[in-house]
Amino acid sequence: MGQSQTEQALSRLREMVFSGELAAGSNHFEADLADRLGMSRTPVREAALTMKAQGLVDVQPRRGVRVCPISAEDMADIYDVLCELESLAAARAAERGYTANDLQIAQNCIDAMDAALTDNDRTAWAEADDRFHAELVRLGGNARVIEIVARYTDQVRRARMMTLPLRPLPVKSNEDHRAVLDAIQIGDAARARDLHRAHRNAARSLLTGLIRDLGLHRL
Repeated sequence: MGQSQTEQALSRLREMVFSGELAAGSNHFEADLADRLGMSRTPVREAALTMKAQGLVDVQPRRGVRVCPISAEDMADIYDVLCELESLAAARAAERGYTANDLQIAQNCIDAMDAALTDNDRTAWAEADDRFHAELVRLGGNARVIEIVARYTDQVRRARMMTLPLRPLPVKSNEDHRAVLDAIQIGDAARARDLHRAHRNAARSLLTGLIRDLGLHRL
C-alpha cells in the first residue's frame, strides 16, 4: 500500500527541514507549502501538526508554520536527556543476555559507518549513526525510552546535519560505538553505560562548541 498524502507531506517536509531548505526560524504559510509540494493544504496541515509534536516546527494561527530554531543551550539540554536515556538503554541491553546474532543489526550499522568514512561520505555516516543509536535504544527494551529518544533525536539530527561538514572526521565515534557494543555482548552493564555516556557527552561538547564558535547562536 502506498503512502497517504499526509505521510508524503510529512516525509517531504521533514527532508526540507533537515536539509535546511526550510531554514531554521523561517515562517511559511500552509498554502505556500502546499503549492511547493503539489498537494492540498489539509495533508500539509496534518503533517505540520505531527512535526510540531516532534519539536521541529511551531504551527501558529494566521502565521502558518515556523521552523523551530535550536540554540546551543537547547542542544545541551537535549543531549542531557539523550545521554542519560541512551546510557540506560545500553546498560539494560547488556543485562538482557543478547547473542552476537541478536546484536547483528547494531554491528551492521558500525560496519556501514566504517565504510562511509572510507568513502568520506559524511551523510551516509550520519544515517548509519542514527540507525545505530535507534537500535541501541531498541535493544534496551523500554518502549517509553524509545518514544522519548525518537522525539529528541530529530532535533539533534537537524543541528548535526548543518554542522557535519565542519567537524573533524568522526573516526572516534565509530570506535566508541564498537566499544559500547562489545560491552553489551559480554554483559558488562556498567561499562556499556559509562562508555555510552562519555560518547554522548563528547558529542554534546563538539556540537554545542561548533554552534557557539561559528556564531550560530540560534540555528
